[in-house]
Amino acid sequence: MNLHLLRVFLAVVEHQGFSRAAEAMHVSQPAVSKAVRELEYQLGLPLLERGAARSRGVVLTDHGASLHQHARAIFAMERAAIADVRDRVDLRKGSLRVGASTTVAGYWLPPHVAAFVQRFPGVEFELLVGNTAGIGHAIAEGRVDIAFVEGVVDDPGIVATRWRDESLQVVVAADAKPGAKRHASVAELSRQTWLLREAGSGTRQVAQRLLRSRGIKPARLIELGSNEAIAHAVAAGAGIALLPAIVVRDLLAMHRVRILRLAGDAEILRPLYQLELAARPRGPALQAFVELVESESA
Repeated sequence: MNLHLLRVFLAVVEHQGFSRAAEAMHVSQPAVSKAVRELEYQLGLPLLERGAARSRGVVLTDHGASLHQHARAIFAMERAAIADVRDRVDLRKGSLRVGASTTVAGYWLPPHVAAFVQRFPGVEFELLVGNTAGIGHAIAEGRVDIAFVEGVVDDPGIVATRWRDESLQVVVAADAKPGAKRHASVAELSRQTWLLREAGSGTRQVAQRLLRSRGIKPARLIELGSNEAIAHAVAAGAGIALLPAIVVRDLLAMHRVRILRLAGDAEILRPLYQLELAARPRGPALQAFVELVESESA
């Protein structure tokens, strides 16, 4: 069904006349008459009673009355769709799904999330948390609109933009022996138990690079599922770990852990990345969130 012709038919009925419909639609009266006749021809049904001198305005056939009800419903839905789109463009409604690896979700994103949900209360917000590999899969599958992760995601369909740098520190329990009075040697560090995140974690990637670059071959490796669990295990004396400085900040202040000095000590930094699908345009909610994160991270 030609919706333009249906719209003209509805205007004729609603305005009760061809001339008034033409005036409302800013077209000629013959164009309106032609459109209604064309609609009747396409449908194979008469829609209007013509030549009824006893009547005023437009008289509908049974077919026309039925089509009139459908037309009203169709264009009511159109108006609702337009209103919904305008609300989404103006961020009065909509949704945003953000993915983040655990450290980013727990420490770096909360201020940005709070600012966004306060500024745009009508937009539904969802934060999916997982390790870097899991969040990379979520982006690739379109389950989140944007993501912020700690590690490298190797996928040609994903655009990874450097977001910010994060400092990491090698830590041990405050009363642990390794490196208590001097820089810890490779041999000493190799005799220790090291605590690592699970496979797929960005923190694990950096820790493994550190061990390889320093020639450290730990006597034992223990895997734990979160940086917070590792930090508290280190504080309890379970071993050594490389962790984001922001994660161990409070434990350092309480003197429950200390930073382990390494030979040739230098600050360990890793990049945090913003991930998006390569060919996916940003909607209004996503664009607003990105601008907010960029302005508050500057």
